[in-house]
Amino acid sequence: MEIGLVDKVVIITGAGKGMGPAITNAFCKEGSFVAVLGRDLSALEKLREDNPEYAERISTFSCDVTDAAQCDAAVAAVVAAHGQVDVLVNVAGGTGPVGLPAWETTPEAFDEIVRLNMAGCFHMMRAVLPAMIARRYGKIVNVGGTFGMHGRAGRMAYSASKWGLRGITKSTAIEAGPHNINVNIVAPGMVDGPRFRTKVMPGMAAARGLSEDEVIAEHAAEYALRRISQAEDVANACLFLASDASRQITGVDLPVDGGWASL
Repeated sequence: MEIGLVDKVVIITGAGKGMGPAITNAFCKEGSFVAVLGRDLSALEKLREDNPEYAERISTFSCDVTDAAQCDAAVAAVVAAHGQVDVLVNVAGGTGPVGLPAWETTPEAFDEIVRLNMAGCFHMMRAVLPAMIARRYGKIVNVGGTFGMHGRAGRMAYSASKWGLRGITKSTAIEAGPHNINVNIVAPGMVDGPRFRTKVMPGMAAARGLSEDEVIAEHAAEYALRRISQAEDVANACLFLASDASRQITGVDLPVDGGWASL
């Protein structure tokens, strides 16, 4: 099935870490030109080194998404290099404090994760939308999380940031819809990978007095499919919502969680 991503210009934030490489590779395989944005240029360049067959389709740009001016400049640089932006995939994000109740979460930690997970997406959307509106075409995919659809103890700040991102996405979908622009959320559950293994899981295991293997098994048991998602699962959902196959879908939360948040 041809999903219409050949030669599309796709901006991906946070491409160098977490789920970013899998999402970048997925778009490259579909024949897209991918502009990867991030603070760590060495991680972005590694994408090209690790995927020499796609190196000519990957361009790198420095950008801290929490800084609106940097987002404006990065998008302008992408347009100057490629002539347009067809798709924005907001992957950049963080986990925030893990295992702490609300009353032990510091205002600084709360502000930091909200600024990254909410304002970062807003800054990038604000930067790309005028050009998309002018062309009457665009696809925006924000990577949220199922804790933004279902509360979770010990993850209040992260959950708040992802609930807020849902509001940003849905309101913008209504505003951008008349301009033929789709705005959606992919909401991963737990995704196995370096961030889960080194940042999320150890804190949860320590807080609950469990081994890391017990934490993984406990999470898997909560899902209808009895397995934790992989980065490729999230990448495939991003492809769908960025493609012509989803032309009549906007403002949705698409959980990629093996059946947890919506069941």
